[in-house]
Amino acid sequence: MTERWLYSWALGSISFGGASLLIPLYIVELGASTVELGILAATAALIGAPGAIAFGRLANRVDHRRPLVVITLATVAAFLAAIPLLDSVTAVIVANAVIWLVVSSIAPVLTMLVVDDAPESAWSERIGLLNKYQGYGWAGGLVLGTVWPFIGGQLVGEEAVTRALFWVFALCAGVSVIGAVRSLPRPDPSAHVTSERKIRKVARLLSTSNRGIKGTAFVFSPNRLYWTTRRFRPRRLLGRVNPGLATYLVAAVLFFTGFAVFWAPLPLFLTDSGFDSEEVFALYLASSLASAVLYEGVGTVASRYDVRLLQSSALAVRGVLFPGITLVAGLGAVTLGFGAAGVGLAAIGLTWAVIAVVGTAIVTRLAPRNVRGEVLGVYTALGAIAGGIGGVLGGWVATFGYGVAFGVAGGFVLLGAVLVLSLRTLSEGSRTTEPLPDTDDASHDGTAVPTSMNEVGEKRAE
Repeated sequence: MTERWLYSWALGSISFGGASLLIPLYIVELGASTVELGILAATAALIGAPGAIAFGRLANRVDHRRPLVVITLATVAAFLAAIPLLDSVTAVIVANAVIWLVVSSIAPVLTMLVVDDAPESAWSERIGLLNKYQGYGWAGGLVLGTVWPFIGGQLVGEEAVTRALFWVFALCAGVSVIGAVRSLPRPDPSAHVTSERKIRKVARLLSTSNRGIKGTAFVFSPNRLYWTTRRFRPRRLLGRVNPGLATYLVAAVLFFTGFAVFWAPLPLFLTDSGFDSEEVFALYLASSLASAVLYEGVGTVASRYDVRLLQSSALAVRGVLFPGITLVAGLGAVTLGFGAAGVGLAAIGLTWAVIAVVGTAIVTRLAPRNVRGEVLGVYTALGAIAGGIGGVLGGWVATFGYGVAFGVAGGFVLLGAVLVLSLRTLSEGSRTTEPLPDTDDASHDGTAVPTSMNEVGEKRAE
């Protein structure tokens, strides 16, 4: 596999990263309420998971997977070009759902493309390379959104600057279509990854890898959800979910819901606080980069220290930071206010790095060995469901005030932190996270082992 096609995908990822924030800001300009922002986030959160499963299964039934990637990029380009022509909030919400349906759905297909026709020893490197290019593109979209008002204002005027940015992102996706058509790999159908042993290997690689910049944008990963539920059998879980695991899964539902409650109304809160669109983009970028910088370090720390205390502490800090962000409103969109908001959102981004990495380690440790893959798939799916519920809840609660919404968000997270802290079994014995099994015998049959994701409690920000 050459890296040439990854440049095209990175270019397309610029449009994904930019759209993740530009669309909510656009419906704010159209006069959207917090409830409508919540619906926007919730639909994107809930639609990605079934889409990924459907696309993944479709990709296994066709001889050539390249057209699925091209269709995704072309769909994103078309809808981004059309959105600035819409003046209905409802229509934009529908268009946004279509965009995130195809973007989330294509994730497992991309993984198939990078591992097909490649020796298993090279899979980890190829998946990492895909994540790197995709992450750089996603961050590039936030950077472009930050600087565009200064450039676009001179080119098209202040009144058209937001709509013009949609067309810039649409152009990125459109050019990526051309590049993808010319450079996407063409593996022979006989080389497609279809055997259960190879599927389990891919699932292990995905479940143990740290998330990149894009991963910080999704509370769940449709890619991981697809691979870890390829042979999901609920009956295998009956009687195998121990009290500790059940407690952590309940905690996960609580804190993932809290995350979504916070992020759903945040764009409108920042706008109402007086921040311009370029400042909002910069704040979200600060949160994303803070997460990305800390991932590798968190993985090292988690292998040496008590994961119970690490996770509960990160959740407690985040639970306090959520309502604390309302203090920004009192400072206004001046240098001091912008700086305070940047520090706050960067700190929130740092906590997400801990929660994402340590959370997977905790589930891996608590899950019985022979159903670990299924449990990780359930954990991923719970993040998606909680993201959808939290998005709607956050939009509705914000009608009573941003302080109320962020307080509710912090409350959910703190409750989750308390439950995690109660799991003393995590502190017993070795502090080193048990590695995932790397064998292919029948005892590990299933999916062998996961957002965000994106989202989608985290989709609008980290």
